[in-house]
Formats: sequence, structure tokens, C-alpha cells
Amino acid sequence: MFDKLRSAFSNAAKGLTEKELNEKDMEDILFELEISLHESDVASEVIDEIKSDLKTRLIGTKVEKNEIEKFVKDSLISTVSSLFDAAGKIDIFELIDEKKKVGQPFLILFVGINGTGKTTSLAKLAYMIQQKKYSVVIAAADTFRAGAIEQLREHTNRLNLKLVAQNYNSDPAAVARDAALYAKSHKIDCVLIDTAGRMQTSKNLMEQISKITKVVKPDFKIFVGDSLAGNDTVNQAKEFFEHVHFDGTILTKSDADARGGAALSVVKMTSTPVLYVGVGQEYPDLKPFDKETFLETVFGSLEDVSFEKPELKPEPELKPEPELKPEPELKPEPELKPEPNVISNDPFEGISDDEISKYSKLFEVTPPENDNEAKQLSSKIREWIRHGKPTPDETRKQMTESKLELENKELEKQKPDKEEERSKKKRGRFGFFRK
Repeated sequence: MFDKLRSAFSNAAKGLTEKELNEKDMEDILFELEISLHESDVASEVIDEIKSDLKTRLIGTKVEKNEIEKFVKDSLISTVSSLFDAAGKIDIFELIDEKKKVGQPFLILFVGINGTGKTTSLAKLAYMIQQKKYSVVIAAADTFRAGAIEQLREHTNRLNLKLVAQNYNSDPAAVARDAALYAKSHKIDCVLIDTAGRMQTSKNLMEQISKITKVVKPDFKIFVGDSLAGNDTVNQAKEFFEHVHFDGTILTKSDADARGGAALSVVKMTSTPVLYVGVGQEYPDLKPFDKETFLETVFGSLEDVSFEKPELKPEPELKPEPELKPEPELKPEPELKPEPNVISNDPFEGISDDEISKYSKLFEVTPPENDNEAKQLSSKIREWIRHGKPTPDETRKQMTESKLELENKELEKQKPDKEEERSKKKRGRFGFFRK
């Protein structure tokens, strides 16, 4: 079982030799791995992920010969394991218990095409549920295929189960609804609904199964695929998932599957888990899918294998003596450079047009005829602005006050001189008193 898949992974691990791996070496080895995986019915999307993971981890890595095979094997196991982990796990019996607590039957719908073992897988699951001490009723909603109702009746007779059926060409949705009502009224724990096997390309039949889903609103939907159908099983799963959005997969004839890629591909393409695998013709020959069992079958013993992605230890590098780095100098704050003084040829720079106009009107000033007159006028206007822009009367008053102030200051200065002169005259006149 799974001989092709096992051989593909083993050859990839052994193909890597003792040398520093470059991109060309990896391309050659991964090309051979890709061909082998295609032959093992592994979907292209899964192959791309496996190749990308190995390529990223190995290019430029120096791998010793005695470690490379184990390293690649562990990497592959980790990659495949992560694909199954991403899909999660589902325990159907926990789901049945949840519905049982609220007094409702758990409805399971089976879908798939003719010849995959869908009806037989339904009977096997009915047997498993029965062994867990749950009550079961089966709905023969495949009213299309001749002999489908008789086949189910034979199984229910062997298992001593109730079968809800109508005539051929009856409405499959009505049959499924009758079974659900029967289970509810008789407090049955679980209802298994068989549907007509249909090609995924048949639009009418795919719409019919969508109608059944809308009418009975199943709690769980299972896709049944044939492991031996190879990539066609993957294509079927993708098509059914688009129309039905099933919750999990049963893969039949896994005991005869020498390739092994179907389980890996269906999980990756639908992001739903493989629930069970068929390994024989008898009722007990439906086994829960186990990731570890799958990996052991493909890769051999999982002893000393970590499901975490292995990491190569790099060769120890000779570290140079640490250099004493000088403490970083504190950079002074950048000085704000004063804006350069722009020398203007305009003597009225900084004086508004309104101020020039107002001054000219107040003091009846004619426009200057040359630069000197312009400079003199601008000085007067600036002085006028500095004094608060007085009117002509105020200006004359200020000038008078200033003139009087100056005269007073002059008089003050002259006063000591006059007193000195009087003193001299007095001394001259009465000089006879001096000795």
C-alpha cells in the first residue's frame, strides 16, 4: 500500500549528496520528485507546497552526507503532517451526542459518484454507529439508480435497521424529509441519507443534491471517493465541494491503493479531513483515518521524528575578538543660521503703501524726484510712524514742545556760566577785601 508515494519521498531524500546545495542541484532533484508525486496521484498544489518548503530550507545549506537523508525525511514528514493538521479532526460521535441532548436526530448526507462504494460505506458507518449503541435509520434517497433501493434493503436487513424508501423516480428530497420526520417522532439518534451517484459534471444532478440539502438541512455531509481513481477522485472532490461544501471524506479501497496520493490531495484541496478509509468488504472494514498510521506507511518508523520542522544547526563560526567601540559622541544641536540680510535698493522697504499715501496727504508732500529726496522722505515717514503717526497739528505741537525742551536745556546749561560771571564781577568790585 502507498508504494509509489513511499518510493517518491525516499528517492528525493537519497538524491541529495554531500555538498553545498545550490539552486541547480535542487531543481534537478525536485523535478524528479515532482514527476514521482504526479505518478502517485498527488495534486499539483500539494506538490508545489512540498517543493517550495524543501527548496527554501535547503538552498545554500551545507549538509553532511550522514545527516541529509534523515533531514529531508523529517522535513517531508513535517510538511505532510502539517497538511493534515490544517484540516483538523472531527469526531462524529461527539456531534451525535450534541444533537441527542436537545432531542434531535443527527442527519448525515452521503454524496459521490457511481462505483465509489458510497452505499457500502454508508452501511459500514451505520454498523459502526450501531456498535456505539446509537439508534440509526437509513433513507433510500437514491431513486435514480436501478437496484439502489434493493441494495440498501439488503444491508438494513442484515443490520436489523429501519429503511425509509419510496418508489423509483420519487423525489429524493421527499424521501430524506420522511426519514428525518420518522427519526424525530421515534427518537432515533442518527439518520444516514443515501443519494444517487452522479457525475460531478452533471448540472441537473448536482442541482438535485443541492435541493436535498436545502430541504432536510443535514448536520453533516460526507464525500465518498475511490482511492484507486487517482487524480479523478481529487477532481470529483473539488467539484462536489463547490456545490455541497461537504465536511469530511471517506476513501474506499485504500487497502489496494499502491499510490497513496488521494488522501493527501483531497485534504489539501478541500481543507476538510479524511474521516474514514475502507480497507475491505466487511462491515467492520471501515477504519478511522489516522495521520500517524499514514505517515508510518509512507515513511516507515516515526521514532525520533519530531513533527516540528527540523532545523539544521549551522557550523560554528569563529567569532573575532570584539572591538572596543568608542562611545558615540553627542552631536551638538544644529545651530539656527540667521537668514542673510538682503540689501534692498528700495528706501521705502518695510513701509506700506497706505502709510506712504496717508503721510503724503496729511503733510501735502509731493512725490520725490530723485533718490536723495526719496531717502529723506522715507526717513520722515519712519520717524512719523515711530511717534505713533500724529496729525500735522500734533506734529507741530510735538515739535514746539521739543523746541521748548531744547531751549530749556540750553538755558540750564548756560545758568552756571552766568552765575560764575557774576561771582567774578563781585570779586572784582570788592577786591579790596582780598588780602
